[in-house]
Amino acid sequence: MKIEHFDVLIVGAGLSGIGAAAQIKKNCPKRSLAILEGRETLGGTWDLFRYPGIRSDSDMYTLGYAFKPWTEDKSIADGATILKYIDDTARDYGIAPHIRYGHRVKKASWSTPDARWTLEIEKAPEGPLQERVTLTCNFFYVCSGYYNYEQGYTPAFPGAERFAGRIVHPQQWKADIDYTNKQVVVIGSGATAVTLVPSMAEKAAHVTMLQRSPSYVVSRPAKDRMAQWMNRHLPSSLAYGITRWKNVFLGMLFFKLSKRYPEFIKKMVLEGVKKSVGPNCDVEKHFTPSYKPWDQRLCLVPNADLFKAIRKGKASVVTDHIESFTEKGIQLCSGQELQADVIVTATGLDLLAMGGMMLMVDNKPIALNQTMSYKGMMLDGVPNLAYVTGYTNASWTLKADLVGDYACRLLNKMSRKGWVQCTPILNDPRVKEESWIDFTSGYIQRSLHKFPTQGNRKPWRLHQNYALDLFTLRFGAVEDGTMVFSKGA
Repeated sequence: MKIEHFDVLIVGAGLSGIGAAAQIKKNCPKRSLAILEGRETLGGTWDLFRYPGIRSDSDMYTLGYAFKPWTEDKSIADGATILKYIDDTARDYGIAPHIRYGHRVKKASWSTPDARWTLEIEKAPEGPLQERVTLTCNFFYVCSGYYNYEQGYTPAFPGAERFAGRIVHPQQWKADIDYTNKQVVVIGSGATAVTLVPSMAEKAAHVTMLQRSPSYVVSRPAKDRMAQWMNRHLPSSLAYGITRWKNVFLGMLFFKLSKRYPEFIKKMVLEGVKKSVGPNCDVEKHFTPSYKPWDQRLCLVPNADLFKAIRKGKASVVTDHIESFTEKGIQLCSGQELQADVIVTATGLDLLAMGGMMLMVDNKPIALNQTMSYKGMMLDGVPNLAYVTGYTNASWTLKADLVGDYACRLLNKMSRKGWVQCTPILNDPRVKEESWIDFTSGYIQRSLHKFPTQGNRKPWRLHQNYALDLFTLRFGAVEDGTMVFSKGA
């Protein structure tokens, strides 16, 4: 059996993977490249999720790539427009011919004597003719995201089997789900729920957002007027760069203020909600969380669409606990019963590290939760591997772009020096282990045990700060005393 070899193999043809491939093609043009995608289509998240109203939960001037200006009218974009942007990038940078669909990596094994990764791949995993193929590479780049594409997280609701209507998780949304003029209950209070409710309210008889506890919800214009003005009067790349940095700075400022003056930010957010939602909604009960701003991710609603739906009476919020499902809806612990024809369980994601693949180094399995993250993108003791995990307090792609910058610098330096192996080695006894991320969201807390830890000192510290990472990953030294290089056997 012939085994194909590549200089770089990228896993994932979503926003991160296509961006990484474009950076490799541009900055490391002599490197042979392939992108492995487990599904049969490009786009990742933006192709998988098909629920009503699917859109970005951050602005596209920071969610877009640094090297490809976002030129669409809306800064808070719908899923189809984002998918087109990814597809355009793949075409413009000549990436499409390098994508191999239906290739799911099950196991990746590093050999130090050979200085290469061997990937065991399940081909066409969703079809009837499954087969195993093997590919090898010098550098392995994982852009598979951090959640399970097979299923979302749904709690075991008592009596769910009794419900006569339809129950669906947004991740499994089907085109045949009809909610026109029907009673809908959306369980959840996060980004997906606040997207679904106003969108479904346009066709449904009524939509109820049922939550155990509130989240912070912030309204923002769907269009950036300053960006629109600059796009009319400046070259697109310059206008995009200015807008991108403006939004990065404002996002960092808001995060810093939230951490330093939480009560002030809380008051400001709630005053905005009261103004938008009107006098008939109990903001104290339904929109005032028990935690501080940015202890969990804030929910963004464009043009106050959620609040407008509530104000018009097309939607409502109920804050209560579920006792059980019934034939006609949901029985709450307070005694109230919510009538429903359709129940949408927007109850979160099931997180999955490294796409669920097995990693081995010189025949020894790697337990991810026993490794430490180097610069938030590589692993202690694991050679020639980079991975992308975006920010929790800003756009995912900001970090993905920086990881791509660093990976290209690393590969080019290795070529110049004749090195074949690069391995971060934790050799500083002052470094103490900490949790992967300091976030209280349920989907994070349920999954901390699956992921690598971080350290309390650089370069093992996982910054949630674009400016710090910019200096570290784009401008910082590649030879930093922690990364160990080798010319191999």
